[in-house]
Amino acid sequence: MARQSALLAAALVLPAAHAIRPSGIARRDAIKAAPPAFLLASRPAWARYDDYKDGPRGLKYIVTEPGTGATPQRGQSVKAEYTLTLDGFSEDGGRVVDSSKGFLKGPFAFYAGTGGVIKGWDLMIMEMKEGEARKLIIPADLGYGSKGAGGKIPGGATLYFEVKLAALGDAPVLNEKQQQWLDEHPI
Repeated sequence: MARQSALLAAALVLPAAHAIRPSGIARRDAIKAAPPAFLLASRPAWARYDDYKDGPRGLKYIVTEPGTGATPQRGQSVKAEYTLTLDGFSEDGGRVVDSSKGFLKGPFAFYAGTGGVIKGWDLMIMEMKEGEARKLIIPADLGYGSKGAGGKIPGGATLYFEVKLAALGDAPVLNEKQQQWLDEHPI
């Protein structure tokens, strides 16, 4: 049984090694020189996304659709459409764990910059224009931290979001206490 497994593995690896080896190099040397598949698959997520811009506090993002509207003010009601994946974006094999899209779902409403969402969202949404869409890579310390969330998101997870700032509500009218709270609790 072990011999059959070894032969099967060799049958799968050897043609690939043969295809990449320059002429004059022995097959066994080409196999030794080729990086193991597990090293290629375990390439860090940050390395796969070199064209992403650096955002505040370790966020990475890329604008996928420019917006034409205003940026939100702290305390302003906003609506966002999103898809959250783990282990990369869905086109890279990431697993979708939450989305505002689908049957009986709709944009997610919250107040911008007030701590009602994860820190990475508060930081990102304050820079976006209405109608803008971005792909975000949010490190764990700006997401759900070491505890994770809801049994779906493990502790220490990097979050991959596709987000669109769908709408801005009316500009906030804050009383003195609300303004004081915002001043005492920066993003």
